[in-house]
Amino acid sequence: MTAQTSSAAETDSFPGAPMIRPSSTDHPLYEQVVEACKTVFDPEIPVNVYDLGLIYTIEISDAGKVAIVMTLTAPGCPVAGEMPGWVQDAVAGVAGVSAVDVDLTFEPEWGMEMMSDEARLELGFM
Repeated sequence: MTAQTSSAAETDSFPGAPMIRPSSTDHPLYEQVVEACKTVFDPEIPVNVYDLGLIYTIEISDAGKVAIVMTLTAPGCPVAGEMPGWVQDAVAGVAGVSAVDVDLTFEPEWGMEMMSDEARLELGFM
């Protein structure tokens, strides 16, 4: 299990533009992995990392290996070195998950529009 920093892939139609890879939403473990991500909170914001929109991609292989691409609200986030590990630990506890790899990226840059309606409501933006 590792946590790394990487940049997102570029799109063919917009060279230089970052792209968020689609998640494995049809995998049987997907909802459980999402729920595990929702147990991790940004310590400065009372909303979980999934609803904040910090989880960009969740890929799950047939063997139960989970690859997560996530970001932070800002590169200088005080828990930048710790939060990917928190996500990794939470997801590793899901039955059926054999390995977890969390990559940290800042492309695309996180914005408030990435938050779920629940997060916006919780923070008073709706």
